[in-house]
Amino acid sequence: MTLRTRFALWISALMLVTLGAFGAFVYLAVGHWLATSLDDSLRLSAAQLIAASDIDHGQLDVSENPVTLDPGLTEQLRARGMGIQVFATSGRLLQALGPSATLSLEPGSLDAALAGRTSLSTRAATSETGEVRVFTQPITAGQRVIAIAQVSGSLANVEALRHTLLATLLLGSPIVIAIAAAGGYLLARRALSPIDEITRTARRISAEDLSRRLDLPDSGDEVGRLAATFDEMLGRLDEAFRRERRFANDAAHELRTPLAVMQSIIGVTRQRRRRADEYESALDDLADETSQLSALTADLLQLAKAESATRPSEPVDLGELVPDVVESLRPAAEAKGLVLTCELHGDLTLSGDTDALIRLLLNLVHNAVKYTAGGSVTVFAEGAGDTVTIRVSDTGEGISPEHLPHVFERFYRADESRSAPGTGLGLAICQEIAHAHCGSITVTSEPGVGSAFTVALPRTSVPA
Repeated sequence: MTLRTRFALWISALMLVTLGAFGAFVYLAVGHWLATSLDDSLRLSAAQLIAASDIDHGQLDVSENPVTLDPGLTEQLRARGMGIQVFATSGRLLQALGPSATLSLEPGSLDAALAGRTSLSTRAATSETGEVRVFTQPITAGQRVIAIAQVSGSLANVEALRHTLLATLLLGSPIVIAIAAAGGYLLARRALSPIDEITRTARRISAEDLSRRLDLPDSGDEVGRLAATFDEMLGRLDEAFRRERRFANDAAHELRTPLAVMQSIIGVTRQRRRRADEYESALDDLADETSQLSALTADLLQLAKAESATRPSEPVDLGELVPDVVESLRPAAEAKGLVLTCELHGDLTLSGDTDALIRLLLNLVHNAVKYTAGGSVTVFAEGAGDTVTIRVSDTGEGISPEHLPHVFERFYRADESRSAPGTGLGLAICQEIAHAHCGSITVTSEPGVGSAFTVALPRTSVPA
């Protein structure tokens, strides 16, 4: 069962319950109103009858003189289908007009009238009158009851209206429910059509082709936001797969190069017997390539560890860590005649991974020393607010503008740096470590002036 079908069924069920409750309320309310209207009409008619009748109050002798009723009023009441009866206080019928002329005065109504009270009652249906509603009111003179008036009206019209209303509700409700179900189905079909498009697109997507997009117009509703989110997710997946494929190709290329050199050295060496110094030279070359291969493998492992690392949580004091890293690289800087300085300001404690932060600092300072022929390297660390900032700047050769956007890519090295030893993974590892700590790393550089790498780390790492 599709979602739109379930939606239509839910709409139908909701309409059925709603219309059932509303119909029952309307039926009961209208029935009560009709019955009340008839009762009010009977009361009004009795009042008019008594007020317009020719009765000599206090002097009426019902045993000798009949009560004289107003002819015009009685004709109006008869036209409205009402019966009129006047009884003596003994219960004897004095005068009767209309369709209910044969109705008797019930004992309960007689007792109530003699006590000065009005009464309403419903008489069962007979072959002559059908079911009627009867109102009984005493006719008084002073404080004495001298006669009793009884006005009756048929309930046939009330029942007919009730039956008509019930039939209308029973016949109209299924039509309204069917229209609501059809409308709900069409609305659901229109609203959920982007989801069908998402489904079809998802079926066509594979790891080899993530370039497809929905490109649906922005409707501003939940489905539109879902489609936009789906396109954004595809974009991120596409970029991630492209990056991983590029990384795999670059890694294979970087690993293949030292292996090819090693195979070539071994092949050339084994072509003929050689002197001891030639074997030693071949072994030295193999050792260099092995070191390069080992460094590359270590960087790959470090990069994988940085990518898969969980959120660090141990307290780290960079006020102690940064000077230790600087001192460990001072001999390399002095060997090149560089001035290596360290400046610390503020509270430098944060929550992080000590080993990873050491690796980040070592990579940045080591790169600064390696690519600075003369001048100075400065390591600056400052704690302000909720952020700790580390900046490593140098007076080296700088980075060309065309290479600057790519320096954090894996295995990326500018052509002029290809001759320098390295794997091209150092800055990529630094970026992964910064991101693992929910921080950021940026670079500014000017050729011939120098470069500056800035790392901003929150004191408490919170995953995005």
